[in-house]
Amino acid sequence: MSAQAPVIILAEPQLGENIGSAARAMLNFGLTELRIAAPRDGWPNPAAEPLAAGAFDEGVEVTAFESVEAACADIGYLVAATARPRGMEKPVTNASGAVEWLQGQARKTAVMFGNEAQGLSNNHVALCDAIMTYPVNKDFASLNLAQAVIVFAHAWGEMQGQAGRFEGANAGVGEPASREDLIGMFEHFEYELDRAGYFYPPDKTPLMSRNLRNAFVRGQWTTQEVRTFRGAIKALALGRGKARITRED
Repeated sequence: MSAQAPVIILAEPQLGENIGSAARAMLNFGLTELRIAAPRDGWPNPAAEPLAAGAFDEGVEVTAFESVEAACADIGYLVAATARPRGMEKPVTNASGAVEWLQGQARKTAVMFGNEAQGLSNNHVALCDAIMTYPVNKDFASLNLAQAVIVFAHAWGEMQGQAGRFEGANAGVGEPASREDLIGMFEHFEYELDRAGYFYPPDKTPLMSRNLRNAFVRGQWTTQEVRTFRGAIKALALGRGKARITRED
């Protein structure tokens, strides 16, 4: 990654299932350091394992602390995730903005999320340098803890330029067709259309031809696609069963 990944801090989480789900969300987007402050049911928690889907074995490291203060003691820049206005003089931004701020820090950074029942307390938010909020429905701001984590994690992964499992997928796309190939296809198609009597009345031929060419150009054809289409034109022009086509594709 181009920047040091932030720590994710869960302040006083209640359910092991949500801790596991948060870890799973994190690892999907390259975040691996999870801190849990004063978890209600203690740690380790067997209930976290199934929802983590192997995240604890594949890279997410979990450290438990007795308090929120202890969990963020070494953090140089701390962002609070909350949907509620706090009346505090702190900068407020969305997930993408938080990622930009975090990337600009030379210090160790973290994003802190509150528990399932009440979110972060004002005392927790007071420890933070900034506030991150999401554009949720003002009449229903009720994300699950892991859902809240994944919104930020996705923004982080996206800003780091992660391509995910489709990385390099465009390598399988064929070479773009040259203008010469396209023009040859146009002329071939138009020739056969003219033979079939498509261009009628004759004075409309230029307009009809331009409309067809414009539609084809929007398709961003590859060289292979041009060859395939010209083979199809040949087959239609000759008629089924009248001649054997030597395919170029």
